Amino acid sequence: MRHTPAPSPPDRRPQRQPGLLGPTLILIASLAAAILSHPRPGLTQTEPDPPELTLVDPELSPDLFVWTDTCNVHVLRHGNAALLINLGDGSVLDHLATIGVQRVEWVLFTQHQREFGQGAPRLDRDPSGTRVGAPEAERALFEQPHSFRRIHVRLGDPHTVHGASYVRPPVEPVTIDQGFEPGDSFGWHGHEMQVVDTRGNSPGGITYLLHLGNQRVAFSGGLMLDGARMANWYDSEWDYGFGAGPRALRQSVDRLLEHEPDLMLPGHGPAIPNPADQLRDYAEKLAEVYRLHLRGYDLGADDAFHDNLTEPTEVPNLGRIIPSLFKILRPEGFHGNFGILIADDGHALVIDCGLMSEDLLAQVLQGLVDHHGLVAIDALVVTHMHGDHFLMAPYLKQHWNAQVWALDNMVNLMRHPQHFDYPAMIQSYGHRRPDGSPLDGVEVDRVFEDGETFEWRGHRFTVDWMPGQTEFALCLHGEIDGRLVAFTGDNLFGDPDNPEHTGNEALVARNSTILEESYIHAAEYLTELQPDLLVGGHSFVMDRPAELIERYRRWSYAMRDALLTLNSEQPYPYWYDPFWVRAEPYRIALTPGRAGDAVIWVRNFHDREQAHLLKFHPPAGVTVEPAVIEGKVDAGSRDSFPLRVTLAPGTDPGPHLVGIDITLDGRRYGQRFDFIVHHQEEAEE
Repeated sequence: MRHTPAPSPPDRRPQRQPGLLGPTLILIASLAAAILSHPRPGLTQTEPDPPELTLVDPELSPDLFVWTDTCNVHVLRHGNAALLINLGDGSVLDHLATIGVQRVEWVLFTQHQREFGQGAPRLDRDPSGTRVGAPEAERALFEQPHSFRRIHVRLGDPHTVHGASYVRPPVEPVTIDQGFEPGDSFGWHGHEMQVVDTRGNSPGGITYLLHLGNQRVAFSGGLMLDGARMANWYDSEWDYGFGAGPRALRQSVDRLLEHEPDLMLPGHGPAIPNPADQLRDYAEKLAEVYRLHLRGYDLGADDAFHDNLTEPTEVPNLGRIIPSLFKILRPEGFHGNFGILIADDGHALVIDCGLMSEDLLAQVLQGLVDHHGLVAIDALVVTHMHGDHFLMAPYLKQHWNAQVWALDNMVNLMRHPQHFDYPAMIQSYGHRRPDGSPLDGVEVDRVFEDGETFEWRGHRFTVDWMPGQTEFALCLHGEIDGRLVAFTGDNLFGDPDNPEHTGNEALVARNSTILEESYIHAAEYLTELQPDLLVGGHSFVMDRPAELIERYRRWSYAMRDALLTLNSEQPYPYWYDPFWVRAEPYRIALTPGRAGDAVIWVRNFHDREQAHLLKFHPPAGVTVEPAVIEGKVDAGSRDSFPLRVTLAPGTDPGPHLVGIDITLDGRRYGQRFDFIVHHQEEAEE
């Protein structure tokens, strides 16, 4: 039930019920009502209906057609020749003869995403055959797609959000004959097109503006869909919660408005006549989403936050929050993760530990031994999956014999981060273990279930699943020095006394953050818990946080509602979530000539059964069995389907991209998703 939208928040917070910390239960009734308010298409055949070549507008031109498969393919005819805007799966090539076309002279791409051109291998690329044009800014994505799928990811990899790629390049390279820069003109048989910079849905996306008769026709790709909607959210998510993609989209809308198009022909959905009003509406929606995305931060100012509770100690770089609880101080420019609770007998729990040098950690711990009675570290409690919160786990294990404790849904991501395509996984930091080997995973010694309570050195703590910044997160809470303290990881960053701060950290879809399963859940949870003190990641301490939590709660609903104004899918998680189809492992390491196993997860957000058809498109040298998976997933659930993947002998080293073409309930999405196959020997750096 929690997968569907909840209504806007009531004016008053729900009253805390002692012993009941189940915000999902609070939302059930409202979620049910919300999903029933959305139109739900009936369950149809898995295969889509066959498309047809049709005139865009007979009054506009007898030579402009549209074909729809994985995207809209627009066909401009001149005699027996054609120019195509985008290509889709290439099936249009089999039907051009019906309109008298014998040869395709040009295919012009508006952007790089696979569903716009997954049929490129079908083109005649002989010297006298079809030529291809595309944004110059995306030439490398077309011609070197494997460069944008890394085996060993790093935070700063190009076109990634902290190592998780936001581009979806083709399975095989596509040679570009002409790269277009904004402002370029292109002529074809008396037709003149102007190239307009409309990046946002794609990092180098462009619009081709054609003067056809007395009409200005904009072939706009993924810029905007009819109804002033976005094609999807995740293609425009270019940074860690600072809205670079939506900001670029807003600027692109303004640029296109300056050209006063009479007709927009988007890459998906129906044509948009007289689009100016929709474009202005779209710009306003994007502006509101961008405002909420920034969560009250001033990007031009120092966002360092120093709480009024923590006091410096005699130990350099160490602050005391309350008598038993310490943290790394947060001088300007330093954002380390480290909290430590010291019991009366000198034993300690560390809550998160990363983004610092071993020398600094050793100095702080020795200071705690010398001045505050530290004798042992029993465990490191990890609040969520991001590697910067447990980079120092090997050090604590080696030097203090400390265990690692985590929630059950975090374990596989901590042990095998390379199996997933989430941001900020531990291997992306490039750290080394004390023995010099790559830090590419950490074993968990104690696994908590949601709601589990444990006793430690006279303290009683509860571990609850508390998603927010990521699905894979916990809240550790209990009484310390007479105060109810909640350790919340990166879910909340903010100054309780600053009314502009809404409290949430970055909203990043690639962290698996469907709002009802992330920030809305966390906000309702904390509203019930009513902690006296929040200890967040990166040295944030939030004292007397009730008002901040209320701002956080209201923001979570406002953000969800603002996103819904841009949504073009029902239910909206299909538009927002980049993981409703995913492979596990995402990176499959194989010895050439040998096979390995994987699974494909398919998620159903509907309140009814969902039919799916998956077709795998591997490159040469890679075999996927079965090549097609057809099945159904029960309402509101997910299911996995086994795969056997083989890498042929003699296959070139490097990543090999496998596209996953998805059809749901008769609707074709194309190669939205992928996974990587590579040589086993490349698994070690």
